[in-house]
Amino acid sequence: MTPIKTALLAYGLSGKIFHAPFLATNKGFELYAVLERNNQKAKNDFPDVKSYASLEELLADNSIELVVVNTPNNTHFELAKQCLQAKKHVLLEKPATATPEEFLELMTISKSINKQLLIYQNRRWSSDICTAKEIIKSGKLGNIVEVHLRFDRFRPTISAKGFKENELPGSGILYDLGSHLIDQAISIFGKPKKHYIQKGMYRNGTIVDDYAFVHLLFENQVNAFITVSLHVLDVLPGIVIHGTKGSFIKDFCDEQENQLMAGMAPNHPDFGLELENKVGKLTYVDENNNTIVERIPSQKGNFNGLFDEVFDCIRNGKPFSVRNEEILEQIRILNDRQL
Repeated sequence: MTPIKTALLAYGLSGKIFHAPFLATNKGFELYAVLERNNQKAKNDFPDVKSYASLEELLADNSIELVVVNTPNNTHFELAKQCLQAKKHVLLEKPATATPEEFLELMTISKSINKQLLIYQNRRWSSDICTAKEIIKSGKLGNIVEVHLRFDRFRPTISAKGFKENELPGSGILYDLGSHLIDQAISIFGKPKKHYIQKGMYRNGTIVDDYAFVHLLFENQVNAFITVSLHVLDVLPGIVIHGTKGSFIKDFCDEQENQLMAGMAPNHPDFGLELENKVGKLTYVDENNNTIVERIPSQKGNFNGLFDEVFDCIRNGKPFSVRNEEILEQIRILNDRQL
């Protein structure tokens, strides 16, 4: 196994928490370089990492094979384009781009130079949604009628992060958090036939959406209702699924982010385990018409699964499960200007 020499384009929260720990512990990767225009903070954690002050210098390093574009949303398109044109593979954070036209251009460049364009939708590997997928596959719910996915927070004041709060491409809660849930729904049910979006702005002085609701209609009349909000103090269950034979209710409670924030390494044996009291509730009618109630422990969360797939895609030519055609559909929905 030859590790993939990888560079990060930022070492803020995303780089420090969601990327560097995996690149440093997954044997398929070498955390080789970081773009740090001012303070060289990455070297405090990884003394051997190279620090570049400009993107041009970083891209000129022929040792770098993969670049992680983990910068603010409005910069994704231009930076990913520059990295691809420099003949680098790209792992691009969500939302990939602000418009479908931009993403189609990146896909075209990627194909023309035979380099991978891979989108970082890590929450496909969350413990809660992986558990829900297995419940759906089990057939105990029968035919799925409706799915509710929520990402609730209580942040009623405007944050200091200008790229999230200003009218820039990819700003607002629908792009920021809704991209996760739309991706999860598409990963389970495929391309929706129809969609409806309602967005709102409720914080004093806000100029971007801080609430969004999306209704996706899939084949077989499956309805997915997605809600993202900064105005929920008493958080609701993040996953609710109703079918013709039963229901499944699960808190949105993947622990990987909390564990990473606390300093736990991804190769720790407890990494990805949910808290014991955060079990899902499955209620269904069996073949004898008896009502069965089961408490369902969550599967182990595994963000590292994304990095394993990135390695297999680049080194072994295996398909990446986050298909770019699915991402393109996601962006078309996010880019709907309906209010």
